[in-house]
Amino acid sequence: MLSTKFYELHGVRVLECVPDGSMLQTYQDAVDLVGKSFEDRATLILIPVECLNDEFFQLKTRIAGELIQKFVQYGRRLAIVGDISGFLAESSALRAFVVESNRGNDVWFLASRDELNDRLARAV
Repeated sequence: MLSTKFYELHGVRVLECVPDGSMLQTYQDAVDLVGKSFEDRATLILIPVECLNDEFFQLKTRIAGELIQKFVQYGRRLAIVGDISGFLAESSALRAFVVESNRGNDVWFLASRDELNDRLARAV
């Protein structure tokens, strides 16, 4: 199970995965995180890029779609935070997916925690 910490940011309850070498890789990992978010009453799950393996960012593997769908299905917003520029440079499909995701309110790909802070501050 991924290590997590919980806090509030601009009135939003956040469950953050802690980069400790564990990776979010499987459907069960996503289910476990969703369960933990319900325990902590967190509505936003923050996953640092370091907690995702490279296959997540290769859309043909369908890993991203399956995991993201699980979070959204249970009413949890998802923020993936960190530098994914290398993956974006390699895939126009991923670039389009990230742009479209960032237009909505359910899934965000953000370069830094500062971007998350700004986005949540504007939403309040």
